[in-house]
Amino acid sequence: MVSIEQLVPQDHILRKIDAAIDFDFIYDLVEERYCPDNGRPSIDPVVLIKIAVIQYMFGIKSMRQTIKEIEVNIAYRWFLGLDFYDKVPHFSTFGKNYKRRFEGTDLFEQIFQEILMQCMKNDLVSTDEIFVDATHVKAAASRKKSKKILVAKKNARFYDDMLREEMMLSRLVDTFFSRTSWAMLLYTENHSISVA
Repeated sequence: MVSIEQLVPQDHILRKIDAAIDFDFIYDLVEERYCPDNGRPSIDPVVLIKIAVIQYMFGIKSMRQTIKEIEVNIAYRWFLGLDFYDKVPHFSTFGKNYKRRFEGTDLFEQIFQEILMQCMKNDLVSTDEIFVDATHVKAAASRKKSKKILVAKKNARFYDDMLREEMMLSRLVDTFFSRTSWAMLLYTENHSISVA
């Protein structure tokens, strides 16, 4: 019998990350946001954060697409601790959990800062080289107005903004489809058309 462990190459970047980063610190940070004995079981907060890490690392543009990629990519499933037949969380699960547990807090920033620090400590991130793209941006070159922003904090804010836009778009699409379905039902009832 073949296992996921056997299918993920030993030199895969996610294996290196899994070996270098101890994600267990997340449980202590979010402990107050989860109830251990009330309601139905929630998705593991480490899995939620690892989904965001996959999305960011591999440049996947939306959470919906990230979930589709996780469904078919063995290395992603391995990284999340999912087996062949384990169900991948629905893309809206991430947004709902973010809204209920992380919105209005700096938990995302704390988590990603710690992940970045662990990556730097284990030589997964180097500050020796700087990569620059050719995007035109307004320069902030004044020495009097220097800004000290941690890369992780800036990335966390960018990710937060991107997530908010995606959630708003998802709500618009859901509203559109629910209204369209309702209109079609009303139309078929009034015109005695059967829909197969």
